[in-house]
Amino acid sequence: MTKEEKQYSKMTTYPTKKLVIALGLPTTISMLVTAIYNIADTLFVSRLGTSASGAVGVVFSLMAVVQAVGFTFGMGSSSLISSKLGEKRDKEAQIYGSSAFYIAISIGLIISIVTFSCLGPLMSLLGATTTVLPYAKSYAFYIAFGFPVMIGSFVLNNILRSEGKAKLSMIGLTTGGILNIILDPIFIYQLELGISGAAIATLISQLISFIILLSMFIAKKSIIKLSIKDVSSELRVYGDIIKVGFPSLCRQGLASIATIFLNTQAGRYGGDPALSAMSIVSKVFMVIFSVSLGIGQGYQPVCGYNYFANRFDRVKEAMIFTFVCGTVIMTVSCVLFYVFAKNVMNFFIEDTAVIKIGTKALRYQCISLPFLSLNVICNMSFQSTRQKIKATILSACRQGLFFIPLIFILPAILDINGNGILGVELTQAASDFLTFLFTIPFYIGFVRELNKKAKAQEENKMQLYEYE
Repeated sequence: MTKEEKQYSKMTTYPTKKLVIALGLPTTISMLVTAIYNIADTLFVSRLGTSASGAVGVVFSLMAVVQAVGFTFGMGSSSLISSKLGEKRDKEAQIYGSSAFYIAISIGLIISIVTFSCLGPLMSLLGATTTVLPYAKSYAFYIAFGFPVMIGSFVLNNILRSEGKAKLSMIGLTTGGILNIILDPIFIYQLELGISGAAIATLISQLISFIILLSMFIAKKSIIKLSIKDVSSELRVYGDIIKVGFPSLCRQGLASIATIFLNTQAGRYGGDPALSAMSIVSKVFMVIFSVSLGIGQGYQPVCGYNYFANRFDRVKEAMIFTFVCGTVIMTVSCVLFYVFAKNVMNFFIEDTAVIKIGTKALRYQCISLPFLSLNVICNMSFQSTRQKIKATILSACRQGLFFIPLIFILPAILDINGNGILGVELTQAASDFLTFLFTIPFYIGFVRELNKKAKAQEENKMQLYEYE
């Protein structure tokens, strides 16, 4: 039995609960470590002052754009790869993987060049105040060097996961994350490079992570080979990748836009303390959310493989199990972070104004945590099964359909005696709850679809048996 056949057999016959755990656990660890090393910059930079802390939040919105591109080509190619492997069309999977990797690297290079050419105006556009701007420029300058490898790492990580090899992707991501946490205090304090040191530490860590992930392919530990010969010259291939990955582009792209609006509204109603507070809360929230996202990404290849292998009963079983696990974990996180919200803020910064705003915002967001898993699972399900329109709609609703209007509406409504910051603090929680309500019909519809397909498949088997 070949390596491809063994993997196919594992993904379509191994107990779904154990399979989701086996793939979800390393993916969740990878997502957690990535989120933690993102938060490490915020933690160490916050010690430099409120304006420096706000600068990290400003640059994060630019990094979200880069992540959007990486997720588009990474999730788009990985969904196609898992479905092609499920259909035993390995050569087509190879073409999608190679094409996505090389085009993603090229786009990352272009984004770096554009960033360098208009660094100051870009930071102002992203929400930097006059006091935050110098810090934002220093931080973004070095971060921009890493955009090609950042995007490339997203693609490599997702390709490995699409094959059901989440442990290999975990090694690359966690090594880079741990290295970043170690290097941050060295470059910021010991070498006295300040906020530039945090950016340099992040750049080095991302490069090491990229090299480790790439080595997995060079050492032939993956089914997909990143061959330049397999890079397609057909626009259809890139169109397929972008269409399938478009929900990820919507999700991450809108998240970037939402962060920009969040920064501008926070700065408008609360100045640098509010900008700093919301930056910290956003990073902490991403650590929590990364658990739900990691479980969902572990489920995604299971869904893709089995759906296109016509194992609809296994898809439903995996989906329900993943949803229950995610909801339980998010509920526990809700209680813990709500109770210790002030302690979390105190861990990052000593500014009492920042702590007061951040504590309230974090507690409001904690209330919405139990409602997050449904949207993640449905999004992954539709993206894995190439139901692009539904996946795109669900990707767009959390940070686009609801958050962006609410970030302007709520502060304006609640701007009583200059208290518009309350609306800023409430926006994400309100958006998450509305997203949950919006997603319910999609979940019910997908379960019914799986039941219908499974029933039709069983009837076909019965007819074939009677005919024989």
